[in-house]
Amino acid sequence: MCIFRRLQVILFQRLSLVFLLIGLGCSAQSAPPDVARLVERQIRSHYTVDADVKISVGPPRPSELPNYDKLTVTIGNNAGKKQDLEFLISKDAKTLVRWTPLDLTKDPFAEIMKKIDVGGRPTRGNKDAKVVAVNFDDFECPYCARMHQTLFPDILKEYGDRVLFIYKDFPLEDIHPWAVHAAVDANCLAAQNNDAYWDFADYVHANQHTISADKKREAWNAALDKAAALQGEKHHLDGAKLQSCVKAQDEKAVRASMREAEEMGLGATPTLFVNGHKLEGAEPIDRVRAVFDLALQDAGAVPPEHKTTGEANPPPVKPSK
Repeated sequence: MCIFRRLQVILFQRLSLVFLLIGLGCSAQSAPPDVARLVERQIRSHYTVDADVKISVGPPRPSELPNYDKLTVTIGNNAGKKQDLEFLISKDAKTLVRWTPLDLTKDPFAEIMKKIDVGGRPTRGNKDAKVVAVNFDDFECPYCARMHQTLFPDILKEYGDRVLFIYKDFPLEDIHPWAVHAAVDANCLAAQNNDAYWDFADYVHANQHTISADKKREAWNAALDKAAALQGEKHHLDGAKLQSCVKAQDEKAVRASMREAEEMGLGATPTLFVNGHKLEGAEPIDRVRAVFDLALQDAGAVPPEHKTTGEANPPPVKPSK
């Protein structure tokens, strides 16, 4: 009986220790309330974070720098999207520093390009070029039309076989109601013929106002489907296969591209990556040239000579968001 009682006492003590450790673990999941409140107020003010966005402050952790701890701040919205930001906080909780360690052993531009899946995407230009330009595009975006006009034919003609162009789908459907449909139609063409995709892209970007003239969704979609059918005839595609693809309106590939863009933190179109160098918005051609020239130089290639037109350099156009 005494042995049994002794075992009960030992078991109770061990369980008490377990519950104590669990309690300590739970209490360590966030920063002290007073510190968390100070951090949240600073972040809301400095980064202009909306009131409906939730901010949670994690517990301080040891850092590589003396007198500072690491602190993870999680920012999330009602849609369930979250982003973790790393900070340093002084031991006396008086100073907060944005903590962004940079790994000098990796090429940051190459790392960006690794995040972009270009498998199976239609291409324009030299497939063996040292410079690859990937544009996250929206067929209904007016600024995308401006960028498209700059890239084709101007930049393509000027840079010739030095560059390869690839478009990724990033339709901002909240403000562009027919952009997803256009992307699906374009991909139906691309499944059969590379040039048919680009001819369709040229047409849609040049005729956005015509497509949008009628305010009914059925009219927009009909105009897009007709444009796709005409490209199918021009390039002698399998008409029945194309019609079936267009009618099905399978959005999986388009939405996968959209998720990829969002995971990369993109929020506007057009967004162009030239060997990882980012260009956002419909920039003037001189600025576009500068990015391409820098990418070529980084790749050990010689940029083309640029003719001076003497025209004024217009201001950049803000991207769609």
